[in-house]
Amino acid sequence: MSRSATNRAKDEVDAAARVAKLTAGYTPLPGIPDEFIGADGQPRAHWLRFLDKLMEFSASDMNRRFATADRHIRDTGVSYRAYGDTSERAWPLSHVPLLIEAGEWREIAEGIEQRARLLELVLADIYGEGQLIDSGDLPAAAVTGSPEFLHPLHGVKPPGGKFLHIYAADIGRGPDGRWWVLGDRSQAPSGAGYALANRLVLARAFPALYRDMNVERLAPFFEAFRLGLTSMAQRSNPRICLLTPGPFNETYFEQAYLARYLGLLLVEGGDLTMRDGKVNVRTIAGLKRADVIWRRIDSDFADPLELNAHSRLGVPGLVDALREGGVVIANALGSGVLEAPAMMSFMPKLCRKLLGEELRLPNIATWWCGQEDARQSVIEDMDELAIAGAYGNPVPGFASSQPLIGASLTGEEKSRLVAALAERGVDYAGQEVVNLSTTPVWHEGRLEPRPFVLRVYAAHTPQGWKIMPGGFCRISGRTDARAVSMGEGVQSADVWVLADKPVEMVSLLPTDETVRIRRIMGTLPSRAADNLFWLGRYLERSEATLRLIRCLASRMIETGAGAANPGSAVSKLSSLLTSWHAAPRATASNAMALVAAALHGDEEYGSAVLLVRDARRAASFIRERLSTDTWRLIGDLNRTLTVDVHGALAEAEAYERADAALRIIAAISGLAQENMNRGAGWRIFDAGRRIDRGINTCRFARHFASGEAPADDLDVLLDLVDSQITYRSRYLMGVNLNPVRDMVVLDPFNPRSVAFQIERLDEHLETLPLLSDDGMLETPRRLILQLAADAATATAASLNNEKILGFEQSLLGLADAIAARYFLQGPHVARADKSSGLA
Repeated sequence: MSRSATNRAKDEVDAAARVAKLTAGYTPLPGIPDEFIGADGQPRAHWLRFLDKLMEFSASDMNRRFATADRHIRDTGVSYRAYGDTSERAWPLSHVPLLIEAGEWREIAEGIEQRARLLELVLADIYGEGQLIDSGDLPAAAVTGSPEFLHPLHGVKPPGGKFLHIYAADIGRGPDGRWWVLGDRSQAPSGAGYALANRLVLARAFPALYRDMNVERLAPFFEAFRLGLTSMAQRSNPRICLLTPGPFNETYFEQAYLARYLGLLLVEGGDLTMRDGKVNVRTIAGLKRADVIWRRIDSDFADPLELNAHSRLGVPGLVDALREGGVVIANALGSGVLEAPAMMSFMPKLCRKLLGEELRLPNIATWWCGQEDARQSVIEDMDELAIAGAYGNPVPGFASSQPLIGASLTGEEKSRLVAALAERGVDYAGQEVVNLSTTPVWHEGRLEPRPFVLRVYAAHTPQGWKIMPGGFCRISGRTDARAVSMGEGVQSADVWVLADKPVEMVSLLPTDETVRIRRIMGTLPSRAADNLFWLGRYLERSEATLRLIRCLASRMIETGAGAANPGSAVSKLSSLLTSWHAAPRATASNAMALVAAALHGDEEYGSAVLLVRDARRAASFIRERLSTDTWRLIGDLNRTLTVDVHGALAEAEAYERADAALRIIAAISGLAQENMNRGAGWRIFDAGRRIDRGINTCRFARHFASGEAPADDLDVLLDLVDSQITYRSRYLMGVNLNPVRDMVVLDPFNPRSVAFQIERLDEHLETLPLLSDDGMLETPRRLILQLAADAATATAASLNNEKILGFEQSLLGLADAIAARYFLQGPHVARADKSSGLA
């Protein structure tokens, strides 16, 4: 036998031994079905095949791949918020996928497809003719008692004729080995974006394993869903929006992720307005029609005029737009009524009536206590049931937000609950206690069973319902879990549906040669423009502060001065940092304490770290518009400056930290210049940078190039505007006031000069869209032309602090004018007025 064959044989033996070691300690939870262990007590065949291939990697290689997956999640910002969180958490991805073989998946998919058809019919009847209620098949109180039943929508047929566009069901394996529906998600199902993120991360970490296991792709599902939304619109090239509650929502990352992946416009309620029976997006080019809105806000919050008057998330007049057929909403408002546990008790009967079939995927046994027989049954069997709020609400009269397990209640609690059931049973539902099936997770080098819930998605398309091959899997950190929501200790797993043969690669990138080619600027909502503008401004302010800090540290290294002498460059740099609120004035007498506070402190709003956090916050509001590399660099910048300073900070250390942060900002600027499409978004972002760079340069010049400025001050100024090399190559003599002023303020060829910023701003404002083509200049354009003329006609000899201050104030006024023109919000937003009519 050859040496290579011997090594292969040894590797196979070693892998087999490792598989045996991993599975030997695996003990299924008593009485709970396990996805890994079959009825014979042995690992299922597809799991063994997966482990055989996984064990082909060495232990160190496998750990490196796991670490790569974790690092990718952190670097790309995959995150979520648990309810009540004030900050985001890194996404907790399980390193082991949930495996489902093809035959079993077909049964699940058929059951989900049937249930989606059934719920569409039920919803259409509830808001339509109401025959189910008239016939007694569905009690009226089970529907109208739900806060999700919206009376203003009764009789309103949704444009396109469909109520449900995307549906999801939470499922688990029951004691009999069958899959059961634990809950319906018809309001605004979340998790599909996280399922996609899970797939991209895990497939990237184990590409060969993913390919060899013949895993079904997710892209065809999302392509079908997007096509389904497009087909509902009245126009051939519709504008499809994803309506988000905003960046502080628990699943905002997912919403931004899906908007970017599907090419949708991510909007908040404030971005939309209703005019003439149509919903419009507030953009920098005026109002633009929104044809389809995929909402991720609850129905009740969608219209403060006719629904919840306290809502700040919705669009006033949206219900009226629906009545007039002016917009398609996915899913239809009021569809959340199907999620109530009370409704689940009638699904078997409704399926037989509406489809003439038995449920292929049954739901857990549920009894709505609004009916006498069901109520008595629940009271008699309370120890064997879970008691839930009938409409998805917490159990009335009890503090717990989770269903109550009857067997765990005290005698006094049972008596109180029985009395409440007898008095108002419509508010309660009894359900079979669910012991969730388990799946293996990787914990400390071995496999362990953990309970899980699988959410499966169905999308409506012109060809019918399309089922996502996989889904969103949540794994509990506790072995006794009966419900799983994303919180402490919970993980999410990728779901691999294993095909019988190799799977064709599919992408959402269009390949049809008939696709219409377009080069026009895309729609830029005013809110997105606002955040892009401020992202540019905050990054530029961060850079200016870091340049001051680096220059101060450099001067201290050169002079060895620990304290600032009055009138010295060190003193002036320190004074500028405190006047910019980068550091407390109390640190002014100790230069290194001032540097540490300006770099890492959170006492003053102008410190480098707080400016970077402001930039990151602005970026988080427009995450769907930023590349992964840009978001990663902003995160790196934040981590570079978010450090604890223990003891004194050395001059060289301060210099290095400021320099490292400046290199990251330079990388972000490089990405913006080389990778961002030259559309309106880039121009607004760059305009923000140019305005603040011009303002900061004016302040540097006034501080260090006054009439009696010494050579040392002029040298500092050239450092701050990164123009030392250019100046030395242009002027052989030493630094002189007028040449320095000209280079820093008036030189249109110097990328750091005020004049250069003015020229770029003029180019941007000339290109950005107009609200009217009447030939009149808009305010920002008029201001920049006047400022450009002043800069072009000025001379270095005539420059003084008063003149430079005039430039600075003009730039500040221009920033206000840009905000007033392009960041249009509120009821007085303008409509684009063209000579050919209204856009």
